[in-house]
Amino acid sequence: MPLDFTAIDFETANSSPASACSVGLVRVRDSKVVATDSWLIRPPAGHDDFQEWNIKIHGIYPQDVATAATWPEQFDFLCDFAGDDVLVAHNAGFDLKVLRTASEVTDLDCPPYRSLCSLQVARKTYDLESYRLPKAAAAAGFAEFAHHDALADARACAQIVIDAAHRAGADDVEALAKTLGLRVTDPPVVVERERAA
Repeated sequence: MPLDFTAIDFETANSSPASACSVGLVRVRDSKVVATDSWLIRPPAGHDDFQEWNIKIHGIYPQDVATAATWPEQFDFLCDFAGDDVLVAHNAGFDLKVLRTASEVTDLDCPPYRSLCSLQVARKTYDLESYRLPKAAAAAGFAEFAHHDALADARACAQIVIDAAHRAGADDVEALAKTLGLRVTDPPVVVERERAA
């Protein structure tokens, strides 16, 4: 199987994982970037307060998303872009939690995405003092990008996995994970709560 996956990165308005305000997506087919997209998102009501710390990190202000698509309005487009790919992100637990939580608070069913963390991949591939995205991406040959721009970050994640797979001689995401002693993470099992009779 070829090295196919979608890299994803979210920026959030505040500490709530439901507060997605920007997304970047990078589709990789046979180890090559074949499509990219990014857009602003108006965070779900109740999760739409922009904290100064977050603004300082990504530079997105409330007025920037005032006319942006809401999570429900953009959700199908995001899912169509990702298809049934394994999602790759730097600290994938964070980005997958944003995806699931924003869906949950807007009553949408999030597809059961599997994921691979490029942070873990970088730790197993490079010998660095820091595995923050800019350092890991530079080791993968992707330096000088606009960190905390969702599309740039997704592109950096993609490059880390592409480079790591090349170094490991891995043909696909599963083989890369296995070679590095990692695993492609399955979605969490959702347990339906029993309703009181």
